[in-house]
Amino acid sequence: MNITRENKDALNAVVKIDIVADDYQAKVDQLLTDYRKKADVPGFRKGHVPMGMIKKQYGKSIMIDEVNKLLQESLNKFITEEKIDILGNPLPRVQDDFNWDADKFSFEFELGLVPEFDVDLKSKKKVTKYKIIATKELLEEEVKNIQTRYGKMSPLEEVTKEANVTGTFVNEEKEINKKGTFLVSDLEGKKNEKKVVGAKVGDVIELETKKLFKDDHKLQHILGVAHEEIHDLDIKVTLTVEDITKTELADLDQELFDKLFPDGSVKTASELKDKIKEDAEKQFAQQGDQQLLNAVTEHLVENTKFDLPAEFLQKWLATAGEKPLSPEEAKAEFEKSEKGLRYQLIEGKVMKDNDIKLDYAELVDYAKGFIRTQMAQFGNMNPEEKELDDIAGRILQNQEEAQKLQSQLISQKLLAFYKENMSFKSKELSYEDFVKEVYK
Repeated sequence: MNITRENKDALNAVVKIDIVADDYQAKVDQLLTDYRKKADVPGFRKGHVPMGMIKKQYGKSIMIDEVNKLLQESLNKFITEEKIDILGNPLPRVQDDFNWDADKFSFEFELGLVPEFDVDLKSKKKVTKYKIIATKELLEEEVKNIQTRYGKMSPLEEVTKEANVTGTFVNEEKEINKKGTFLVSDLEGKKNEKKVVGAKVGDVIELETKKLFKDDHKLQHILGVAHEEIHDLDIKVTLTVEDITKTELADLDQELFDKLFPDGSVKTASELKDKIKEDAEKQFAQQGDQQLLNAVTEHLVENTKFDLPAEFLQKWLATAGEKPLSPEEAKAEFEKSEKGLRYQLIEGKVMKDNDIKLDYAELVDYAKGFIRTQMAQFGNMNPEEKELDDIAGRILQNQEEAQKLQSQLISQKLLAFYKENMSFKSKELSYEDFVKEVYK
């Protein structure tokens, strides 16, 4: 057997494999002998069928199978030993004049090569790193939400500006028929407030969804409409009032503080706000980190220039799935996946150049931390270590779950690396302004 590689350019190569009978004949003869021992042919005793008959019936198909196995094994071994970084899988070149009766076989495979490039983490164009703060207004609102949540409900005869209204929203065309509760103070503008204030149980009110609530996400929650639809939703709905109540806010006293923090760590309203601020900014930091990783990803893809073997990848995509794609479909699929592929290559390069690795023990510890958090939400604050080990082991046996946890852990490692090795433009703002600026 002879294997050679020819580089067409920096991104494309062809591997040629020449196979002769000596490479496969011994294995073929062994298999034919085994077939002969087991063959059950009328007129012959088992194991005594003439070898010529066995060869005539099975010889060619066995030979083709063995050549294909040898071909695949040899190609994979060659790519591994030569340390060739490829994209996709090798593509066999079709030979119109190929003949399985020949004494020598020649096969050619096209390879798409991983491009060589450098990742510049010290670019003059800096990514913005946000510090999201809990404003005084947010803290006041959250304190009021807590007082409302722990307050006492009392029924009202009719809707007031301070009322909670429960009712069913209906729009037949959009197939909306959903029960929801809202505060009158959540409504946007005097016009909507005027329609609702004064209504009694059983009244039917016609409302327009456009600018119905100060926050569109409140409307999304009440109507059960998809997020991508809610901001442009402009329809009429009827509201049938079913319940009207008023909440008497809970006092900011020790009884309330102890309900919220049984360890007695909060004794004043000021300390309560400090706790809320600390918890809120921890959550904000997580969102800020996710946004930072997304922004760094975009930045690196945009500023790391290299070519891809596009023609090869389109040919590979045309045959890689269960259903073959036309050239036009393969091109569209390539264009759709190109950005993700570029970042995968950049991510791999960053990890390789900076020795960022992930071992199984780290993955187990990460899984256990994830499980511990989940269990804490259901009141199990101190699970046994053996229990965590058992659950982590079961989760990591699931390939899909293991892949998801591995991806999350790699993202954490990369984010920590980027924070240490990149310069950022810092910006401090409220959560509301962060949402407006980042997700506008």
